[in-house]
Parts: sequence; structure tokens; C-alpha cells
Amino acid sequence: MAERIDGKAMARAMLAETTAAVADLEARGISPALAVVLVGADPASEVYVGRKVRECEKAGIRSIEHRLAADTDEDALIALIDEMNVDGAIHGILIQLPLPAHINASRVLDRITPGKDVDGFHPVNVGRLSTGTGGLVPCTPLGIMKLLDSVIEDYRGLDAVVIGKSNIVGKPVAMLLLEREATVTVTHIETKGLPDIARKADIIVAAAGAPHLVRGYWVKEGAVVIDVGITRVTDHDGHTKIVGDCATHELEHARAVTPVPGGVGPMTIACLLANTVSAARATLESEPA
Repeated sequence: MAERIDGKAMARAMLAETTAAVADLEARGISPALAVVLVGADPASEVYVGRKVRECEKAGIRSIEHRLAADTDEDALIALIDEMNVDGAIHGILIQLPLPAHINASRVLDRITPGKDVDGFHPVNVGRLSTGTGGLVPCTPLGIMKLLDSVIEDYRGLDAVVIGKSNIVGKPVAMLLLEREATVTVTHIETKGLPDIARKADIIVAAAGAPHLVRGYWVKEGAVVIDVGITRVTDHDGHTKIVGDCATHELEHARAVTPVPGGVGPMTIACLLANTVSAARATLESEPA
């Protein structure tokens, strides 16, 4: 029977570590603060922002919310980011995605100073990740690696297949796996012979956004499967539920599997808080002695 990798339990442990780190920074005169910007009233984004704010409160991180109208001008949003960039009391800046269609998300995200880019999306942080030279790591890939670390001690020579090529999950997690000296194959929904490729993997990271894409026959015995997908579906009786990219009920022969929900999701928020603390600590370390 496959081991269930409990993201909720790991996130609670990370929250305890983050809370202790915040207390240490407070004692040294730094009060970690995260600014969250929500443009419009997308229901899912409202839920995500509320969850992030609550977790910040639990850890002792000061949260600053900017809720802007859906018709907010792009230049006005850029101006707000510029203000937060130079505000020494703000250590992390998070722009909740998606943004309204009239706003260029790349321009907005690129405006955040790299040291406050707790989502890890700025090109400078992406470049540092690709060269293994530090920087803030995107939260979901960072959480994925922590989940994998709970069951894998040595990645050297393991075959890893990443299903999904997004800049937010697929590409960065592939780079993190490469840093651990795994042999990584990046695939996507259009990859030919995808089941055969997946069946050779010791590690599968499914981040395609396709419900139950990965079936039991795609997974070899003893593989570790990380399910990043999260899709709300309606069954024949009209009931809605959240499912992942993997048909988890068919994966009992795997070594370990993350559940959906309760796997990657909680770790993403936990890593966001950890990145905020890292950003705050960096400002302390950059001060002259």
C-alpha cells in the first residue's frame, strides 16, 4: 500500500519553525511583513488571500492587504509596487494571480524587487534558481521538494518525470531536481508516448492541470508520485469535489503519493511564509555591522 505523504502535517511543522524564526527576528528588531495585493474580486483568489493572511497571523508575520478594484490601471498598480519596494517595513510582496486581462502580469511581477519577490517569479530569482546560486525559490516547487525529501534521501541517478512545463511549477521543480542530481525529463499534455515515459520514472511530479491524467498503469511499482493538480469537478449526482492530476485510487503499488487536497497545497503556503522570513532575515544580514 502506498504511503500517504501528509502535506498538512509537514506544513504545521514548518509553521512552528517559521513562528520561532519570526520571534528570533523580532528580538533582533525586525518585524517580518508580507504585503498581499488583490486586484478584483475573483472568488478563488479571495479564498487564497484569506488563507495566506490567516497563516501569516498564526506565525506572527504582519500582513498588509491591498484590495484594488478590478478596473485598476496597470500604471497605478506599478506605482503601488514601487512604493512597497522602497518601504523598509515590508519584506515580501505577493501579487495574487490571475490579474485582470487588461494588466500585463509579466510587467507587474518583474517590477517587484528580487529580494522581496517571495513568489520567486522575478527573472533574477529564476536565473539564480537555474544556476544554483540562491535567490527566493517559487513556493510550490519548494514545497514539492520538501515533500519528496520526506521519503527520498538520495536523488542521485533517479529518473524523474515532470508532467507540466509551466514557469510556476514544471520548469522550476525540474531545475530543483537537477540540482539534486536526478535525471529529469520534462513532459506536458502534448508529449507523445507519455504513459511509457512516466512508467520508467522513480519520481513523478504531475502538474498538468488535467484531472486523473496519471493512471495506475502509468506508474511503476515503488515510484514516488507528487500530485500538484487541483480541479473542481462535478460527479453524476451533482456533487462537486476537488481532484488531482492522478487517479490516486489506482496507485496503491506506488511507494508514496500525495493526497489532493492535503498534499502540495498546504506546503505552498508554508513555503510562502518561510520565504517571507528569509527575505526579512536577508535585510538584517545586509545591514552594516
